[in-house]
Amino acid sequence: MKRIEVKLSVSVVAPLLDVLKGLAYEASSEDQKQAPRDIDSEFRDAWNQELLEHQKTDMDVLFGLFNEQFFVDGSIILDPTNAEPVLRASAMLRLRLRETVLGDINDEDLEAGQIHLETLPDNVVRAFMGYLFLATIQELVIKHIEGKSDEA
Repeated sequence: MKRIEVKLSVSVVAPLLDVLKGLAYEASSEDQKQAPRDIDSEFRDAWNQELLEHQKTDMDVLFGLFNEQFFVDGSIILDPTNAEPVLRASAMLRLRLRETVLGDINDEDLEAGQIHLETLPDNVVRAFMGYLFLATIQELVIKHIEGKSDEA
């Protein structure tokens, strides 16, 4: 993957970041159930702790894209050093949005974008926009990762 610069609208993305950050560092009950149940409880706790630490690191990388430079000119940089953590963090946040704020929306409608925003409360609209934003970031990274494998 090559280094790519993406220009975004600060006025559109900044409010979405508030929504996403609010969910990013919360450990959901599902996060606590990742380790296999048939292992020693101390090992399971260590497994879960390590998983949560990796998730936090990935979140730090994702939100690190939206640094001072982003708020100056709306640009973020995606490159080989941050691509995979950004993908993982985006996927985890999208899953968490589906489990929580967007839980009442049918998965097929959510994935197809077939949502009537005017009928939803503001917090759900912002969560949905964040969900779409993360999907776009994921698609962009995947496209460039796949592009590299095609060039090889």
